[in-house]
Amino acid sequence: MKTLWEQGPLAARDVYAALPDGHGWAYKTVKTLLSRLVAKGALDYDQIGNSYLYRANVAQEEVSRQEVRSVLSRIMSKSISPVLAHMIEEADLSSEEITQLQETLRKKSLRKDSGRSSRRKSS
Repeated sequence: MKTLWEQGPLAARDVYAALPDGHGWAYKTVKTLLSRLVAKGALDYDQIGNSYLYRANVAQEEVSRQEVRSVLSRIMSKSISPVLAHMIEEADLSSEEITQLQETLRKKSLRKDSGRSSRRKSS
């Protein structure tokens, strides 16, 4: 998926060629994976002659969101904040990334606050 997000539509042979050295995958394995991703709706393709050009059918951001939700649901008990705090502490974040995180938290807080006030009004 990463290769297709970065490079756009590619034939299976190009996806295979883009894999890092020593990946250990056979070309047929890559073709099988691409077919499964098409079946799941993650990829789409255009047929040109007897060749297929595969392209991402879902945004990288959406897949990232789904993966994060999946990981958090597996490791989360009652509170997510200790897990997030640990991840932030361990990450090597730039000033820009820290500012981005602060802005995300500010927006989340505003949404939470507006949700509480609208529930109070309807009570």
